[in-house]
Amino acid sequence: MSDYTLNASVRNDLGKGASRRLRRANEQVPAIIYGGEQAPQPIAVDKTSFYKALEDEAFFSSVINLQVDGKAQQVVVRDLQRHPYKPLITHADFLRVDATHEITLRVPLHVVGEEKCKGIKDEGGELHVLSNEVEVSCLPKDLPDFLEVDITEVALGTTLHLSDLTVPAGVTLVALTHGEDHDNAVLSITKPKVRDTEEGEEGGEAAEGEEGEGSAE
Repeated sequence: MSDYTLNASVRNDLGKGASRRLRRANEQVPAIIYGGEQAPQPIAVDKTSFYKALEDEAFFSSVINLQVDGKAQQVVVRDLQRHPYKPLITHADFLRVDATHEITLRVPLHVVGEEKCKGIKDEGGELHVLSNEVEVSCLPKDLPDFLEVDITEVALGTTLHLSDLTVPAGVTLVALTHGEDHDNAVLSITKPKVRDTEEGEEGGEAAEGEEGEGSAE
Protein backbone atom coordinates (compact mmCIF):
# COMPACT_ATOMS: atom_id res chain seq x y z
CA MET A 1 0.00 0.00 0.00
CA SER A 2 1.51 3.31 -1.09
CA ASP A 3 1.49 6.45 1.03
CA TYR A 4 -0.13 9.57 -0.42
CA THR A 5 -0.94 12.79 1.40
CA LEU A 6 -3.26 15.48 0.06
CA ASN A 7 -4.06 18.82 1.65
CA ALA A 8 -7.62 20.10 1.63
CA SER A 9 -9.89 22.61 3.31
CA VAL A 10 -13.55 22.52 4.33
CA ARG A 11 -15.75 24.03 1.63
CA ASN A 12 -18.57 26.17 3.03
CA ASP A 13 -19.42 28.06 -0.18
CA LEU A 14 -21.53 25.43 -1.95
CA GLY A 15 -23.48 25.14 -5.19
CA LYS A 16 -22.59 25.04 -8.89
CA GLY A 17 -21.60 28.70 -8.94
CA ALA A 18 -19.21 28.20 -6.04
CA SER A 19 -17.66 25.16 -7.70
CA ARG A 20 -17.16 27.11 -10.92
CA ARG A 21 -15.46 29.91 -9.03
CA LEU A 22 -13.21 27.41 -7.29
CA ARG A 23 -12.19 25.80 -10.57
CA ARG A 24 -11.67 29.21 -12.18
CA ALA A 25 -9.22 30.13 -9.43
CA ASN A 26 -7.28 27.04 -10.59
CA GLU A 27 -5.79 26.32 -7.17
CA GLN A 28 -8.19 23.72 -5.73
CA VAL A 29 -10.53 20.96 -6.92
CA PRO A 30 -14.08 20.63 -5.50
CA ALA A 31 -14.58 17.31 -3.73
CA ILE A 32 -16.58 15.50 -1.07
CA ILE A 33 -15.78 12.96 1.64
CA TYR A 34 -18.47 10.48 2.65
CA GLY A 35 -18.90 7.12 4.35
CA GLY A 36 -18.50 5.90 7.90
CA GLU A 37 -20.47 7.38 10.76
CA GLN A 38 -19.75 11.01 9.88
CA ALA A 39 -21.86 13.19 7.63
CA PRO A 40 -20.68 13.92 4.06
CA GLN A 41 -18.19 16.80 4.05
CA PRO A 42 -17.66 19.09 1.01
CA ILE A 43 -13.98 19.99 0.68
CA ALA A 44 -11.54 21.65 -1.70
CA VAL A 45 -8.33 19.71 -2.52
CA ASP A 46 -5.01 21.31 -3.39
CA LYS A 47 -4.85 20.98 -7.17
CA THR A 48 -1.09 20.72 -7.70
CA SER A 49 -0.49 17.76 -5.38
CA PHE A 50 -3.75 16.10 -6.45
CA TYR A 51 -2.94 16.22 -10.17
CA LYS A 52 0.59 14.97 -9.44
CA ALA A 53 -0.80 11.98 -7.54
CA LEU A 54 -3.21 11.19 -10.37
CA GLU A 55 -0.23 10.47 -12.63
CA ASP A 56 0.57 7.41 -10.51
CA GLU A 57 -1.51 4.30 -11.21
CA ALA A 58 -1.11 3.13 -7.61
CA PHE A 59 -2.91 6.24 -6.33
CA PHE A 60 -6.27 4.78 -7.38
CA SER A 61 -5.77 1.63 -5.30
CA SER A 62 -4.20 3.20 -2.22
CA VAL A 63 -5.36 4.55 1.11
CA ILE A 64 -4.80 8.33 1.05
CA ASN A 65 -3.94 10.55 3.99
CA LEU A 66 -6.26 13.50 3.50
CA GLN A 67 -5.38 16.49 5.66
CA VAL A 68 -8.53 18.60 5.95
CA ASP A 69 -7.72 21.87 7.71
CA GLY A 70 -4.94 20.02 9.51
CA LYS A 71 -7.09 17.05 10.61
CA ALA A 72 -6.13 13.70 9.07
CA GLN A 73 -8.64 11.35 7.49
CA GLN A 74 -8.02 8.03 5.74
CA VAL A 75 -9.80 7.82 2.39
CA VAL A 76 -9.78 6.13 -1.02
CA VAL A 77 -10.80 7.57 -4.37
CA ARG A 78 -14.33 6.48 -5.19
CA ASP A 79 -15.13 8.57 -8.26
CA LEU A 80 -13.70 11.33 -10.45
CA GLN A 81 -15.71 13.62 -12.69
CA ARG A 82 -13.78 14.91 -15.69
CA HIS A 83 -14.31 17.82 -18.06
CA PRO A 84 -15.85 16.58 -21.35
CA TYR A 85 -12.96 17.76 -23.51
CA LYS A 86 -10.35 19.48 -21.31
CA PRO A 87 -7.79 17.49 -19.22
CA LEU A 88 -9.41 18.68 -15.98
CA ILE A 89 -10.95 17.04 -12.91
CA THR A 90 -14.19 18.87 -12.14
CA HIS A 91 -15.06 16.98 -8.93
CA ALA A 92 -13.72 14.14 -6.79
CA ASP A 93 -15.45 11.73 -4.41
CA PHE A 94 -13.47 10.26 -1.50
CA LEU A 95 -14.69 7.39 0.69
CA ARG A 96 -13.66 7.26 4.35
CA VAL A 97 -11.99 4.03 5.44
CA ASP A 98 -11.69 2.44 8.85
CA ALA A 99 -8.61 0.40 9.76
CA THR A 100 -10.86 -2.24 11.37
CA HIS A 101 -13.27 -2.65 8.44
CA GLU A 102 -12.64 -4.23 5.05
CA ILE A 103 -12.89 -2.09 1.93
CA THR A 104 -13.69 -3.11 -1.64
CA LEU A 105 -11.64 -1.57 -4.41
CA ARG A 106 -10.46 -2.30 -7.94
CA VAL A 107 -6.72 -2.85 -8.37
CA PRO A 108 -4.75 -3.21 -11.63
CA LEU A 109 -3.27 -6.43 -12.98
CA HIS A 110 0.38 -6.33 -14.04
CA VAL A 111 1.44 -9.06 -16.49
CA VAL A 112 5.14 -9.98 -16.23
CA GLY A 113 7.33 -12.57 -17.95
CA GLU A 114 5.99 -11.98 -21.45
CA GLU A 115 9.48 -11.89 -23.03
CA LYS A 116 10.35 -15.31 -21.56
CA CYS A 117 6.88 -16.84 -21.79
CA LYS A 118 6.99 -20.44 -23.01
CA GLY A 119 3.78 -20.16 -24.98
CA ILE A 120 4.94 -17.00 -26.78
CA LYS A 121 8.71 -17.36 -27.16
CA ASP A 122 8.91 -21.12 -27.81
CA GLU A 123 5.48 -21.92 -29.22
CA GLY A 124 4.68 -18.80 -31.23
CA GLY A 125 1.52 -17.82 -29.36
CA GLU A 126 -0.09 -14.41 -28.84
CA LEU A 127 -1.01 -12.88 -25.51
CA HIS A 128 -4.57 -11.64 -25.06
CA VAL A 129 -5.23 -9.66 -21.87
CA LEU A 130 -8.93 -9.97 -21.09
CA SER A 131 -8.99 -7.93 -17.87
CA ASN A 132 -6.79 -5.04 -16.76
CA GLU A 133 -8.07 -4.88 -13.17
CA VAL A 134 -9.90 -6.92 -10.55
CA GLU A 135 -12.04 -6.11 -7.54
CA VAL A 136 -10.59 -7.06 -4.16
CA SER A 137 -11.76 -6.89 -0.57
CA CYS A 138 -9.41 -6.51 2.40
CA LEU A 139 -8.47 -4.39 5.38
CA PRO A 140 -6.88 -1.06 4.43
CA LYS A 141 -3.45 -2.22 5.67
CA ASP A 142 -3.53 -5.21 3.28
CA LEU A 143 -4.58 -3.28 0.17
CA PRO A 144 -2.13 -4.06 -2.69
CA ASP A 145 -1.12 -1.47 -5.27
CA PHE A 146 -1.59 -4.15 -7.96
CA LEU A 147 -1.69 -7.91 -8.51
CA GLU A 148 1.12 -9.49 -10.51
CA VAL A 149 0.49 -12.22 -13.09
CA ASP A 150 3.68 -14.09 -14.05
CA ILE A 151 3.24 -15.87 -17.40
CA THR A 152 6.82 -17.13 -17.79
CA GLU A 153 5.79 -20.81 -17.67
CA VAL A 154 2.38 -20.46 -19.30
CA ALA A 155 2.00 -22.64 -22.40
CA LEU A 156 0.21 -22.08 -25.69
CA GLY A 157 -3.53 -22.72 -25.46
CA THR A 158 -3.72 -21.75 -21.78
CA THR A 159 -6.34 -19.46 -20.29
CA LEU A 160 -5.79 -18.09 -16.82
CA HIS A 161 -8.79 -17.33 -14.61
CA LEU A 162 -9.26 -15.36 -11.41
CA SER A 163 -8.72 -18.54 -9.40
CA ASP A 164 -5.24 -18.85 -10.93
CA LEU A 165 -4.10 -15.50 -9.53
CA THR A 166 -1.85 -15.29 -6.50
CA VAL A 167 -3.18 -12.79 -3.97
CA PRO A 168 -1.52 -11.54 -0.77
CA ALA A 169 -2.62 -12.77 2.63
CA GLY A 170 -5.80 -11.08 3.80
CA VAL A 171 -6.95 -10.19 0.27
CA THR A 172 -10.05 -11.73 -1.33
CA LEU A 173 -11.10 -11.61 -4.96
CA VAL A 174 -14.70 -10.41 -4.75
CA ALA A 175 -15.95 -12.24 -7.85
CA LEU A 176 -14.89 -15.63 -6.49
CA THR A 177 -17.07 -15.14 -3.42
CA HIS A 178 -20.09 -15.34 -5.73
CA GLY A 179 -19.34 -18.89 -6.92
CA GLU A 180 -17.52 -20.77 -9.68
CA ASP A 181 -19.64 -19.16 -12.39
CA HIS A 182 -17.86 -15.90 -11.65
CA ASP A 183 -14.34 -17.30 -12.10
CA ASN A 184 -13.73 -15.07 -15.11
CA ALA A 185 -10.82 -15.37 -17.53
CA VAL A 186 -8.12 -12.71 -17.19
CA LEU A 187 -5.75 -13.65 -20.03
CA SER A 188 -5.05 -16.31 -22.65
CA ILE A 189 -2.24 -17.37 -24.99
CA THR A 190 -3.52 -18.56 -28.35
CA LYS A 191 -2.26 -19.34 -31.83
CA PRO A 192 -2.00 -16.29 -34.09
CA LYS A 193 -4.94 -15.88 -36.41
CA VAL A 194 -4.34 -16.83 -40.04
CA ARG A 195 -3.96 -13.70 -42.09
CA ASP A 196 -5.75 -13.18 -45.39
CA THR A 197 -2.59 -11.86 -47.10
CA GLU A 198 -2.02 -14.94 -49.25
CA GLU A 199 -5.66 -15.05 -50.34
CA GLY A 200 -5.50 -11.35 -51.15
CA GLU A 201 -2.39 -11.84 -53.26
CA GLU A 202 -3.95 -14.77 -55.13
CA GLY A 203 -7.07 -12.72 -55.73
CA GLY A 204 -4.98 -9.85 -57.06
CA GLU A 205 -3.06 -12.13 -59.43
CA ALA A 206 -6.32 -13.62 -60.71
CA ALA A 207 -7.75 -10.17 -61.33
CA GLU A 208 -4.63 -9.12 -63.20
CA GLY A 209 -4.88 -12.26 -65.33
CA GLU A 210 -8.48 -11.52 -66.24
CA GLU A 211 -7.58 -7.95 -67.16
CA GLY A 212 -4.76 -9.25 -69.33
CA GLU A 213 -7.09 -11.61 -71.17
CA GLY A 214 -9.56 -8.81 -71.73
CA SER A 215 -6.83 -6.63 -73.20
CA ALA A 216 -5.76 -9.40 -75.57
CA GLU A 217 -9.22 -9.52 -77.09
